[in-house]
Amino acid sequence: MKSIHNELQDVIIGNGRVSPAGKLKKTQNFLRRNASSSHRPEKQKSIKTEEAVRLIDFAGKEGLFYEGEILRETFIASGAEQQVYRYDDYHVVKINDGIFYESWLDYFNNLLIHNYFFRSTAYDFLGFKIIDDVLFAVVKQEFIVADEVVDLIMVKNFLAYNGFQNTRNNDYYNPQLGLIFEDLHDENVLCRKGVLYFIDTVFYVTDDFYK
Repeated sequence: MKSIHNELQDVIIGNGRVSPAGKLKKTQNFLRRNASSSHRPEKQKSIKTEEAVRLIDFAGKEGLFYEGEILRETFIASGAEQQVYRYDDYHVVKINDGIFYESWLDYFNNLLIHNYFFRSTAYDFLGFKIIDDVLFAVVKQEFIVADEVVDLIMVKNFLAYNGFQNTRNNDYYNPQLGLIFEDLHDENVLCRKGVLYFIDTVFYVTDDFYK
């Protein structure tokens, strides 16, 4: 039986539990191939603007531009990392320029890791969109309506049970998995009927992840 660490390595480095033909994995594979010939892409990060040029070309060839409209009247909220729009009665669309990440590869790794851990709020990568000359990734996610204020001590205990050590404020690290997990404040984790829903995650892989 594979460990969680091995399964995650399969997801990020291989195609474990992810369809290689899916838009998300196809894009991550493209970025990984262009970042490094080794399994340690964080050591040879491309300059983000150069990545964007390659991604625009790749998206054009692979039909990965999102053709749907993102209308101002559907705007819900925005933060430092992304803008949120209503998609339908049950989902939202989020556009993200990867500002929290050193590379687009890091951003797509985060999406894959999130989907591995949190299937109830999994990201559906719809494609790319250029808005005001800026490249954005467009993802769809279930719209979670909270019915109580999240208890951050409950979040801390839940993560500790799963091996994530609190490093400071709302940031965590899992030494067994080699994952950093950050920005878990009360707007990124919601509570409904006593269940925690992680809706905006910021995962980073470290050197230890690849061991």
